[in-house]
Amino acid sequence: MGPSEHRERAILVGQVTHLQSRWQVNEYLDELELLADTAGAQVLERVVQEKSRMDPAFLIGRGKVSELAQMAKYLDADLIIFDDDLSPAQVKNIEGVVGIKIIDRSGLILDIFAKHARTKEARTQVELAQLRYLLPRLTRQWSHLSRQVGGIGVRGPGETQLEIDRRLIRKRIAVLEKELSKIVQQRDNRRKRRKNVFKVALIGYTNVGKSTLLNAMTDSQVLVENQLFATLDPTVRAMDLSEHEKILLIDTVGFIRKLPHHLVASFKSTLEEASEADLLLHIIDIAHPAFDDQIKTVQGVLEELNIDKIPLLYVFNKIDSLQDSSLMSFLKEKWDPCVFVSAQKGIFIQELLHKVQSFYNSKFETLNLTLPIQRADLVSQLHNWGEVLSIEYQESQALVQMKAQAQRVDQIKRLTQELE
Repeated sequence: MGPSEHRERAILVGQVTHLQSRWQVNEYLDELELLADTAGAQVLERVVQEKSRMDPAFLIGRGKVSELAQMAKYLDADLIIFDDDLSPAQVKNIEGVVGIKIIDRSGLILDIFAKHARTKEARTQVELAQLRYLLPRLTRQWSHLSRQVGGIGVRGPGETQLEIDRRLIRKRIAVLEKELSKIVQQRDNRRKRRKNVFKVALIGYTNVGKSTLLNAMTDSQVLVENQLFATLDPTVRAMDLSEHEKILLIDTVGFIRKLPHHLVASFKSTLEEASEADLLLHIIDIAHPAFDDQIKTVQGVLEELNIDKIPLLYVFNKIDSLQDSSLMSFLKEKWDPCVFVSAQKGIFIQELLHKVQSFYNSKFETLNLTLPIQRADLVSQLHNWGEVLSIEYQESQALVQMKAQAQRVDQIKRLTQELE
């Protein structure tokens, strides 16, 4: 954002309840402030309401909303951001009192996703998620969508503008769902082409240094920004372990606490790259005061996506910022297997690569096979079952060296024994 661009002036609102203590709410508001900054807002003030239960009409109560209206006027605020998700009725009621724009955590995250979406797939996912989120909250501001969907023909005589807008959004959602299904099919085809390659997915909380680590491991130049959700599209980079051994490293979108379920569902396909991985590298910012909570958040999302059974290596990053190095010995026992690195400084990257190599070696086996020359056609089948490293054709036989996953080895050996 350039100096001449206007930064919206925001007030943040959190609520202490029987489910959320004050220190948790303060932690969440710290994160919300980072999200607001990433979206381009300037945070003026934070408001915390203590209430045993949420008000179904105003979330924090009508009296507190009236105070909020006075504060917003005094501070000349442009918007108010709530840390908890608001119902459409709550948004309408609160806006009616404060008179300025109201947004909740989900809306803010979607705004950041829209800002960072670069590929067609990500932009399609973002727009689809935004429209699904906005449909029940619709006022009269979305009639411009008629230009995107090509108009709707003759309108009924008694139809309101609001009904027209809703129909336009539903039509646009249908178009996007169709586009996304095509994109998903194309990506599945790409995955099939690399099914025999060992895949390592970098997962973790947002802003823990995944992209920096990917660059350090592969000597590439993936975008690195000190912002939440800087990486939205999965980035895939090839890396050579040796002359014949290649793996794929996949950088994924960062996770976050209180990420609403409908957003996890919307971006499940972005995270599906991780579901195809042979190994997950769970990157953790060891210098962050709440890294334990962040680990639990990531574990929760992995369980929700049913990918918590994939082998996982904990990678504690940013050890150059660690004040107390004795913490590392404690973590080594608690989170096994793990490794400690600094992606920024390039510290212990080789140790991490050795760990990845060990996982790779345990997953694959090198086979030296002899095929009768008249059955050299089986080489194409071997390509489907693993990575063919070399073929030497002799007078009566073909000598094949290949790498295959452990579960395929017996099948391949049986095939070649039957030919003897």
